[in-house]
Amino acid sequence: MTDRVHVAIPLFPRFTALDAVGPYEVLQRVPTIDITFLGHARGEVRSENGTLALTADATFEEVPEPDVIVFPGGVGTRPLEHDERILDWVRHAHAGSRYTTSVCTGSLVLGAAGLLAGLTATTHWACYRELAAHGAEPTAQRVVEHLDRRIITAAGVSSGIDMALRLTELLVDRTAAEAAQLMIEYDPQPPFDCGSVAKSDDTVMTRVIEYASQRN
Repeated sequence: MTDRVHVAIPLFPRFTALDAVGPYEVLQRVPTIDITFLGHARGEVRSENGTLALTADATFEEVPEPDVIVFPGGVGTRPLEHDERILDWVRHAHAGSRYTTSVCTGSLVLGAAGLLAGLTATTHWACYRELAAHGAEPTAQRVVEHLDRRIITAAGVSSGIDMALRLTELLVDRTAAEAAQLMIEYDPQPPFDCGSVAKSDDTVMTRVIEYASQRN
């Protein structure tokens, strides 16, 4: 498949940087994929700790019908669950999208827009209850696909890279996805094996809670 694909990645105050940048780094490696960062207004948007900013090059209204949506997460998704401007955009864009996807708590926005009712879906492990409140069935699976509904959700933060590789395969082919993986040298060999709740212990979880409380 060689037709051009337009991907929209929304930005909003207090987004998680890797949720947006991880998929961006995968998808932008493929020459037939164009990416636009969107915002409530054009201009700088700061990530959740305020030290990193990306630029929104268009407003939501300027990109009403992208081929693909990649909705990142972050603590800034909570206000978006009640932001009718954003929810209406998600509903309208999804109606004509080839795929509507999320990373981390971006799935809370998809859920608030009514896209996940009755479906299995994933998000960051700490937010399963919030996801369930939107009628979804949370699962610890890293990437959850409902291709008949054109919906893919990814778990926390780094899982967006995995999701974007799968999305590349769906949009182009497996070789394109493998080429993107090789270009970003995505060959994880972490020095620790504590990347899920099931692999952690109480000592690590206590530190996670401590750090999270200081960032909110």
